[in-house]
Amino acid sequence: MFKALAHPTRRELLDSLFAQDGQTLTSLTDGHDMTRIGVAKHLQLLEEAGLLVTRRRGREKLHFLNPIPIRLIHDRWVSKYTEPWAAGLVDLKADLEEAMEKVFEIYIRTTPERLWAAITDPAIRSRYHFGAGVDSTWTPGSKWMLVHPGAGGALAEGENLVVDPPHRLVQTMDVSWSEDAAREGTSRVTWEIEPIGDSCRLTVIHDQLRDDAPAELYGGWPMILSGLKTWLETGETLTTPGSLMYDQT
Repeated sequence: MFKALAHPTRRELLDSLFAQDGQTLTSLTDGHDMTRIGVAKHLQLLEEAGLLVTRRRGREKLHFLNPIPIRLIHDRWVSKYTEPWAAGLVDLKADLEEAMEKVFEIYIRTTPERLWAAITDPAIRSRYHFGAGVDSTWTPGSKWMLVHPGAGGALAEGENLVVDPPHRLVQTMDVSWSEDAAREGTSRVTWEIEPIGDSCRLTVIHDQLRDDAPAELYGGWPMILSGLKTWLETGETLTTPGSLMYDQT
């Protein structure tokens, strides 16, 4: 990852995705004085480092910034020394980002079955989702609720559109943890699990968001997925700004 970040052009490409996520190769090339082939090579290195992910939409290939690897570096080293300052920068990044679709990708050393269980089991979910568990029968068309012992009701709820264990889960989501978030209405969250050797690639796509949707709707995913990875690989709970916030409520 550090090698990928060392080149100034690759940092500029990440800056461009930070300003406008979900760009095509053509739009990214327009902002740089180099050929499409040159830009494509830099994008490939960034994708191999996990710093961006790509998705097909019709004939277009869209590129999305993936903040999770940087979040993992933060959780391993930075948080021990400068947590308030670093967490403030993460919040600032989330506040500045505007996109209709957010894509997060992480690799976890586990099996698809264990990963699916960690997503759908309420007790396990609460270990990494800021103390909140999820309740559902996990059948297509069924309802789901995200609940926290300290809350008066469900923090979020929706419908399970696709339930394909242990591969894919698609859900609508309506949140109620704040008035601003509740006003945004329904968005969609897709969990995709792909086995890779002795590990799994987990991709979370949060889409159907308004361009100016508040960052609290999607800004917590890097912390949630980092906590999920830590729990499955070590059995330990990861301390994040989100978990500390809910511990104090």
